[in-house]
Amino acid sequence: MELRQLRYFVTVAEELNFGRAAERLRIAGPSLSQQIKVLERELKIQLFDRDRRSVALTAAGAALLPGARALIEQADELRRSAAGLVVSDPVRIGYVNWCPVDWAERAAGVARLRVDTWVMPSHTQAARVAEGSLDLAICWVQGADLDALALEARLVGVDRLYALCPGSDESPVAAKETVALVDTDTASWSSWNRYAEQFAADTGARVMRTDDGGVTGPTFFEHVRNLGRPVLNNPKGQNDVLPRDLVRRPVVGPTPVWTWSLVWRRGESNPIVHAVIDEFTRDTGDLGVLDADAWLPADDPYRSGRQPGQ
Repeated sequence: MELRQLRYFVTVAEELNFGRAAERLRIAGPSLSQQIKVLERELKIQLFDRDRRSVALTAAGAALLPGARALIEQADELRRSAAGLVVSDPVRIGYVNWCPVDWAERAAGVARLRVDTWVMPSHTQAARVAEGSLDLAICWVQGADLDALALEARLVGVDRLYALCPGSDESPVAAKETVALVDTDTASWSSWNRYAEQFAADTGARVMRTDDGGVTGPTFFEHVRNLGRPVLNNPKGQNDVLPRDLVRRPVVGPTPVWTWSLVWRRGESNPIVHAVIDEFTRDTGDLGVLDADAWLPADDPYRSGRQPGQ
């Protein structure tokens, strides 16, 4: 049994989807599946129940999960201790929804992380970096946000948004045939509202407004059922387990892409912060944002392929 196999197990347990887990781990899906099978043979237990449409933890897998997480954390702490970093001030980092599953491992050898558990919307996390309560944040930002808050950014992740629809048809749906649901609560959904409204304006998708917070979660599922047509999925619900009466449909012509940025203050003088930035963004590439069918808002920092923090 290897530590990386435990990381793979924890990631699949969090995603309950081998494809999404493979994307987070940046490995091929077949390789991930094979490593889980190797781990199951080594432990002599079945960790997951799998069928064509779903993945679920077995009772044995659920029992193993806390211990696996604890072992991973102990290994990360050992690396930091060996590097003499335990006495250094931690780098404070926050996020919204998406984060690299292996960020402690990436930072090991350069810094100790303090992951902020106060999960807030993108615009709030960006503002917290600007005011100094965080050193880094993973959030959605646009060029105007970076200028207004005096921040730098690098691309660290993407979500290719899909549509949810009642029924069993999982075929691709044209962007103009979707509904973009926005909420009147801009304090919580400012970033999503901006994205969805620009997507609709560019593609011809229909905008529907709600005041019940139902742009994600169970209330969102009810909206999808009531509308009876494909509704663009919010990235905060990207990995939610779906009710059996709803399906995911790829959106094409174009495909909406939501970018996740690692942001920090312009003029940041702490070399440890910059070391973490380099570790988190090393070999990231464009993650498909330059694909011919990809859609990003006009002010997205990565639309032209330029990394604004470089």
